Parts: sequence; structure tokens; C-alpha cells
Amino acid sequence: QVQLVESGGGLVQPGGSLRLSCASSGSFVVITFMGWYRQAPGKERELVAGITGGRSTNYAESVKGRFTISRDNAKNTVYLQMNSLKPEDTAVYYCNVMGRTDLSQPTRNYWGQGTQVTVSS
Repeated sequence: QVQLVESGGGLVQPGGSLRLSCASSGSFVVITFMGWYRQAPGKERELVAGITGGRSTNYAESVKGRFTISRDNAKNTVYLQMNSLKPEDTAVYYCNVMGRTDLSQPTRNYWGQGTQVTVSS
């Protein structure tokens, strides 16, 4: 069973930067989508940034120009570079991968356990 492990969260002042990483314990033979979601207290989980198997990217309007998603297939890792952080970016950030670990298996949705990002002075 593949597990996703996020790291890189923490406390940062407004205007600061963080880089989140999401490492997979196993490899994928097919990746349909990799993304970062976040959930703030009392709010629904929302897609922050995503990258398809063809490496097309999309971002939430609120983070465009500040966040960058990237992936390293050799390391089975997806990253989220977050710059110019704002207090409203405070949330638990979750990594998501939709893919197949074996061609005999269907596409599945995998989630990390989440990492807290707090933007505060």
C-alpha cells in the first residue's frame, strides 16, 4: 500500500516562504494527477494547486503568482513552493495523488496525513 508523507509545514511570518514536500513510499506506473489541497478551520477542503500526468498545472485564484507546484518522478515526490504567504493561507495542507501502482490495478486516490501551515506575526 502506497503512503504519502508530507513535510515542510510550520510557522512563518506574513510575506515569508515555505516549501512543502510529499514523498511516496512506492512508485506509480501511471500518474493521472498530483495536487495539494488545504483545509482551514470551519472551511471545506479546497484544491490549491495541481499538476497532471502531462505536467499541465492549475492553481486556485487566491494563490496564483505566489505558489508553484512541481514534481520529481525519479523521487516520487511532489512539491509546493509557497511565497508571499498571507495569514489567510493558514490551513492544514494535504497531498493527493491519483494514479496506478501497477497496470493490473485501477486508478486510486491517495492522500497524505496533512501538514500544518500557520502564517502569523
